[in-house]
Amino acid sequence: MSSKINIKKYRLQTEMENLKIGNVEWFKGYVRDVLESDKPYYEKADYIAYSINQVQNKIDYVSNEIKELQDLKKSLATSKELAMEITASVLAEYGIDKLEGASISSITITPEKVKTENVIFIKDEKAVIQLGFVSFIPDYEAIEKTLTTNEGYVYEELAQYVEVSKISTTTQSKIKINNKRNSSTNINQVDEILVVEESYQQAA
Repeated sequence: MSSKINIKKYRLQTEMENLKIGNVEWFKGYVRDVLESDKPYYEKADYIAYSINQVQNKIDYVSNEIKELQDLKKSLATSKELAMEITASVLAEYGIDKLEGASISSITITPEKVKTENVIFIKDEKAVIQLGFVSFIPDYEAIEKTLTTNEGYVYEELAQYVEVSKISTTTQSKIKINNKRNSSTNINQVDEILVVEESYQQAA
């Protein structure tokens, strides 16, 4: 048995998902069409907000899927390494160091390896520094403060050894969706303004 459900395909949402830098005129035109339509202002607001929320829902879904896949990858990698170690130990119990295969050449056991690294713990830092084992790097925070405030007796001397470049980053204006607390937008409450409704068959 199958039940028929109506799922509205919002064109604004689709246009957002296909939006690319350098190809924005079409989207601008469509937003203008929405604003200039004869729909009430609150329907226009709901339509724009709902479309953006749907895109965010997709982002959240994909992010969650990525996290789950990363966790699965880590789990599978751990399981694989553990399986290879346990199998090697079992083969060693039987005195097997090589197992020939038909579709593979063979399975061999890699010898256990021990990697040793020196870890240094300093018991008396001052004594070590006094022996000359110390390194210095420029204090960028102090340099910036001196150059920007012209403070300090070394300003003129310091200025000849450093160069300051200014990098400006512009954040374009964008709309913000302020959703109501403890509520979710119902798709049936949002009227389509310029797009078609599609129907899908869902098995029940």
